[in-house]
Amino acid sequence: MHARTLLASAVLALLAACAAHPTATPPSREPRVLRVGTSGDYPPFTTLRDGQASGFDAALMEAYANERGYRLEWVRFRWPELVADLGAHRFDVAASGLTLRPERSLAGRYTVPVARNGALLLLRRPAWAPSPGSSAPEEPLALLHTLDRPEFRVAVNRGGHLERVARAHFPHASILAIPDNAAVREALASGQADAALTNTVEGPHWAEGLSGIERVGPFTRDVVALYVEPSHAELAADLDTWLLQQEASGALERLRARYLGPGAMGPTATPVDALLSATAERLALMPMVAVAKQRAGQPIEVPAQEARVLEAARKEVHEAAKALGVAAPPDEAITAFFQAQIDAAKHIQQRTPTDPNAPEHSLDTELRPALARISARLSTLVPRVPRELDREATRRKAHEELASTGLEGEEIDRLADALVQLGQ
Repeated sequence: MHARTLLASAVLALLAACAAHPTATPPSREPRVLRVGTSGDYPPFTTLRDGQASGFDAALMEAYANERGYRLEWVRFRWPELVADLGAHRFDVAASGLTLRPERSLAGRYTVPVARNGALLLLRRPAWAPSPGSSAPEEPLALLHTLDRPEFRVAVNRGGHLERVARAHFPHASILAIPDNAAVREALASGQADAALTNTVEGPHWAEGLSGIERVGPFTRDVVALYVEPSHAELAADLDTWLLQQEASGALERLRARYLGPGAMGPTATPVDALLSATAERLALMPMVAVAKQRAGQPIEVPAQEARVLEAARKEVHEAAKALGVAAPPDEAITAFFQAQIDAAKHIQQRTPTDPNAPEHSLDTELRPALARISARLSTLVPRVPRELDREATRRKAHEELASTGLEGEEIDRLADALVQLGQ
């Protein structure tokens, strides 16, 4: 009996050992798929060949996927269909050197910025255009105004941000909107166009090998970010957190240096830069808000609604601070920051002229949801503001980032000062 007992005990021990250390490893779970939209024709941001993406955005998304356990699936889009494709859920996030634009904010969520650039005109000066001055350098905007004639031919990628820039700066010129981005350069090279509109990142590559080309600009200051499908709030928040970490570690700057060069104008994904970018994005929607209110007969100023917005902002900031494990700024500073946002928005609405031909957007189904998405990003960034920001340096940065919003100097200073107060 004793021997049988020992044998039984040995068998049980062996079975237990086998259970604890199985000889066959179960198959690992397939990684989650992250569908990434790209135009595939926009080096050095993204190039897509045989389903494989390369460039700055590709390297950025591959690094994110490796850390988070995703498998990337690249989905090609055409620039004119970007917003419609996002709305049709063809991809989860677009990463292709996307510039922040208000009509895109209505349809999706931007992340914190990953790069900056500026519009650049590659010009082969026509015979009728005045020669460059010998005594003083030409002002880019003055030269653009001189060139804006029907006989001036400007090639630009159709459907992208730069087509809107071209039509804004050259209302009288002949705009050649070309669907294939690579063909824009060829139009300039072949003489089909007198100029090609590009940016400070792409332009230097396009200028290589072309003779008699001048670079005019940059004459805009544009922010580039990832663009997330609107229902993916958690993905957008995680991308923001990850990008802020990448900027803080220097990894994001190394990617910009490797792929984009000095034309990218970094850094971007810092709390201050991201807050100013979100502020500019929010203010860019205000002319649309003004038009919607004008046509609905609604007042610009609604004190009860402002009070609700401020209360919600304080609550969201405290929740974000708790999630980060840091102390929230004082309520007075939170209130001052968001009140400055509200007042700046009202100033722009008040200055928006009545235009019966302006496109109308719904306050309830388009504008307010977009503003809520931006406000949520603002709230998560506020607790990250570093302490003891330099007031004058912050004002200078705010004037750079908010110059195109339509705010006056003292209004921008107020926003900058409220931002500084968050870190005191």
